[in-house]
Amino acid sequence: MRIYELLLKKRNGHELTETEIDQLITGMLSGEIPDYQIAAWLMTVYFQGMTDRETYALTQAMAASGETLDLSAIPGVKVDKHSTGGVGDKTTLVLAPLVAACGVPVAKMSGHALGHTGGTLDKLASFPGLQTALTREHFIKQVQEIGVAIAGQTGRLAPADKQLYALRDATATVDSIPLIAASVMSKKLAAGCDAMVLDVKVGKGAFMQEPDDARELARLMVSIAQQHGKQAVAVITDMSQPLGSAIGNALEVKEAIATLRDQGPADLKELCLRLGSQMLLLANRTDNVTEAEQLLNDALSSGAALYKLAQMVTRQGGAADCVYHPELLPQAPICREVLPSGTGYVQSIDTLALGLTAMDLGAGRGSKESSIDLSVGLEILVKIGDHVRQGQCVARVHANTAQQAEAAVRRAEQAFVLCETPVETRPLILDQVSSGSKA
Repeated sequence: MRIYELLLKKRNGHELTETEIDQLITGMLSGEIPDYQIAAWLMTVYFQGMTDRETYALTQAMAASGETLDLSAIPGVKVDKHSTGGVGDKTTLVLAPLVAACGVPVAKMSGHALGHTGGTLDKLASFPGLQTALTREHFIKQVQEIGVAIAGQTGRLAPADKQLYALRDATATVDSIPLIAASVMSKKLAAGCDAMVLDVKVGKGAFMQEPDDARELARLMVSIAQQHGKQAVAVITDMSQPLGSAIGNALEVKEAIATLRDQGPADLKELCLRLGSQMLLLANRTDNVTEAEQLLNDALSSGAALYKLAQMVTRQGGAADCVYHPELLPQAPICREVLPSGTGYVQSIDTLALGLTAMDLGAGRGSKESSIDLSVGLEILVKIGDHVRQGQCVARVHANTAQQAEAAVRRAEQAFVLCETPVETRPLILDQVSSGSKA
């Protein structure tokens, strides 16, 4: 069938077959189908949607478009974790060593930042010398020996996703639920995990703005995992305010280290315990949530989780002294306070604006070619529902120049909306979707 007929078929709302979708992806990779026709197909998908069968077929075609990682040499159930992206989301930095300290191997492939959401690899670059471009042999051997590794995703894994994402970005079709699900899950399947925990963010600082959309994305990703014989749990979490306090690479690493010392923000710990307990359950480390959370808390209080992070940093060539002395991590020379315009309760926080402010300071990327400043960012000192008085510091800006700092302060001041009456707080964890887990 000619590509024109496939476009016409999809434009008219009909379901494409697995063979037809495979033909599209194969033709895109070979160059036989030009970008403008793939872009046209993406636009029809954006408006017509995809059936579950189409989404399964697209995921499979993308996962099979390059190499796949075989983790069978690592004993035990390999459980991966993925977040759909949020502001201040440093959970991987806590979860990977924490879960590994509980005896579950964590072989994690992560990515760089793009836009207002941070990237785990950029945060890890705050450790001087740390390498994330690991060979397959190094990656697997490290997990075999110390139980944890975090490496960059090689371009050979699901290359169709990279090509398709570039076109989605250029055609304003990024926020299509089936395209998001296929993108995420194709990389997870190619990375060789046995099971996965998915953190689906919803709110002003997330890609999913509406709870119903987040639930549909969670359902679809869990369903894709089931189709491929893998267990999955999706936890839907609130991103109407930043997670924890820190936004920015080295600042977030410091907060992750504090959390591994059991001295971090309550919301970050709450989320890590929920996601971590699901990882332990899927790995058959325990069979109930209470016991799983006790194992995680023990690893925090004993120092085992912090030590596991130091082991990982050392094995990947980084300066492990920074784990025990986080003041050695990159620090911006200028710190400015953000003060409220009045007195009242925090009614809302413009999380997206704060993420974009951190990006303007240099903490994120506007394009793949942009460089990252590891030292800059924001500390958010209040949560929705808190009462603040005039002159109380609600945030701190960390910048490299006075001009950048002043611009960031002015923008951050607008992110906090106060009201006179008490505000009902929203729970961090909103829902959970699972497939055969002991949730």
